[in-house]
This record gives sequence, C-alpha cells and structure tokens, in this order.
Amino acid sequence: MAFVMQKRIDAGLSRKTARPQGRVVVAPVCSAAVEAPPAPAAKPAQSYGVFRLSYDTQNEDPSLTRTWKKTIKVAVTGASGNIANHLLFMLASGEVYGKDQPIALQLLGSERSKEALEGVAMELEDSLYPLLREVSIGTDPYEIFGDADWALMIGAKPRGPGMERADLLQQNGEIFQVQGRALNESASRNCKVLVVGNPCNTNALIAMENAPNIPRKNFHALTRLDENRAKCQLALKSGKFYTSVSRMAIWGNHSTTQVPDYINARIGGVPATDLIRDMKYFREEFTPKVALRGGALIKKWGRSSAASTAVSVADAIRSLVVPTAPGDCFSTGVISDGNPYGVREGLIFSFPCRSKGDGDYEICDDFLVDEWLRAKIRASEDELQKEKECVSHLIGMMGGSCALRGAADTTVPGEN
Repeated sequence: MAFVMQKRIDAGLSRKTARPQGRVVVAPVCSAAVEAPPAPAAKPAQSYGVFRLSYDTQNEDPSLTRTWKKTIKVAVTGASGNIANHLLFMLASGEVYGKDQPIALQLLGSERSKEALEGVAMELEDSLYPLLREVSIGTDPYEIFGDADWALMIGAKPRGPGMERADLLQQNGEIFQVQGRALNESASRNCKVLVVGNPCNTNALIAMENAPNIPRKNFHALTRLDENRAKCQLALKSGKFYTSVSRMAIWGNHSTTQVPDYINARIGGVPATDLIRDMKYFREEFTPKVALRGGALIKKWGRSSAASTAVSVADAIRSLVVPTAPGDCFSTGVISDGNPYGVREGLIFSFPCRSKGDGDYEICDDFLVDEWLRAKIRASEDELQKEKECVSHLIGMMGGSCALRGAADTTVPGEN
C-alpha cells in the first residue's frame, strides 16, 4: 500500500452546505495491478512543496509490518495554532497513543489558515515519524472528521476587546454546534472527543448535544492542565517531587470556580493535609494559585500556556489509553448523568475518574466530600448551569435565558 500526499480541488457540495474548496489529503494508492473500470476524466492533481512523497509498505520486510496495529484516525481542529504546534508532533511520535500505534492525522483549519496548515503538514512530513501513516488537511469539518476515532477540538475564537463570557459562549457555541453536527454525521460511532477550546465545558456540551449518534460518555472537556498545575503547587509546597502526588482531582468548570481537591489528594501516599498542616494555605492560597497560574505565566513570559496545555492534552489522552494506577485518578470534564456525588445531570463537569486503558472511564465513587468541598462544587455547578442556559438555543433546550451578562468574569487568566 502506498500513501500519496496530494492536493485535491473539490467542487461538490457537502451534505447540507457548500463545502470549502481545496484540501490536502493523503490518499491510499494500491500498487498492485488490478482491473478497474475507466475513471472519469479529471484535472491533474496539484501539488506544492514535497507533497508527492509516497511510502510503500510492500517494500518492507514482512517481519516488520505484519505486527503493525490498525491505524487510528485523529482529527485536530485549530491545527495551525500554538497549542497544536506542540501537540501534533507528540501525537506523530508515538508519545501519546503508544510507540507501536500507527496514526493518521486529519487537520482542520480555516480559510485564513490554509497555507499555514500546508506548512504544518510539510513539517510533519519532514520529521519522518515512522508511525505517521497519513496526513490530511482542510477547512470542512464534515470531511476532516471522516471516520475519526478521536477528535481533539482545540480551535476556538479568542476573546475580543470588551467581550463578556456570555459573548464568548455565544460565538464559540455556534462553532461547536456546527462541528458537533459534523462529528455526528462523519466520525466513527465510538469517536472519543476532547474539547480544549474555551469555555471548554460548555463547548463540549454543545458539541455533545448536537451529536446524538456518538455516546454522551465519549465527550470530554480538558481540565487536566488544572490538575497538573495543582500537582505542581502541592509538590512545591511539600518539598516532594511531583510524581509523588496522587488522587489530585479537579471538580467542576474550567474557570476560576474550579475546585482543586486538596482533601482527597495524597503526597507519597499520605493525605496532603497531614503532610502540609496549613488549612489557611489550602483554603486561601492553593486554589487561587492553581486558577491564576496562566495569568502569572503571561506576566513572566509574555505568552500564553500553549506548551503546557499541549502536554496536558497528551496526558488526558494517555489517561484513557493507559490503565489508571491502583488508587489513583485523573481529572476530566464529562457528562454528569448518573454521577455518584449529586451533581445535577446534563452538565459537562470535571470529576475524578479512572480507566482500564480501553478509552473508556468511570467516575470514582470513593472520594470524601465534606461541607466545604460540597459548597465549592455547588458554586461551580451553578455556573455551569447558567452557561448551559446561555446556550440553550444551540442545544435544543427551550426557555433558557442568560444570567451571566454583567456578572464577574470567571475565565481562567491567560486563556480565551
């Protein structure tokens, strides 16, 4: 089987709307001579850069190829952005899905980013990753999500001057409504979806509600960066190395109402509160340090946390494809339906979860929730309910109204 990178010009219409023209694909080409009916006349394929490269696995020693796993298809939106610039190379290297897992990358951009996407694809090609079997780029989500096993939804509109969180919810909600419908029609029926673009919890909710053919349980909002930041702070405070921190959960929304759970956290197997005997620190310093970390980074460096966000995306995926260590957990925003903690259903809410490494997960049911933690969880839950009502018209919910206009901004500093 040979894989040829080429540029195709599509003149047809999409399923419901006119598709953008022009996408770069890696097309499988059979190298064996096979009788086939004559194809209709077509314009010669256009190409640019080195996008005529082919790789023929039939030329390889069968002992190398017969054990190869089936290639997984990973769609990435916002693929020419700063986060993707770090993430894509981790994905292609095998660092995320495994050193024996072939991968096809399907990269979605906008009309303005088409040339940048071409550059991204060329860099991936020049990196000679042996696990990277295919690359395709385009601006039509119906095409890029085609048969995707994973959809990493990074792209989102940035906050403009004077915009409130309600405005950001509306503008990005419209994007995720369209992309949710595209996932519903084009992606694998068991596609795993991770939303990174903010406000990620409610964007994930919108995508989920517009993709009824994909299990609700398969939608995730990224709160792993918050977990990683919380582990960092506990390690710094305790003087221990960060790998000793476990059971560090983030509850609720990816906003400043998030709840880093120090009550159930462990450091070297010991409760964090036994090792750090300073409740004032936990209640007055720990949570703000986690929630405001992105803003502090920008003040120091002048850039947003794109690299650490990309690392946290990789961590979030590995949490689903590698079994969770006994007694540990990972944080991810998932549908709250049937949760064991009394959080109202129908929200994408961050919980402590565990996985067997099969891409699925379960919400941990053994976390202690005291009165202080419950009150904090309830505040984040109330905010997510208000966000849901702000986008009710995008998820088929009648009678919603937006109570966030004029409210205090809870967006995590340094993020959209």
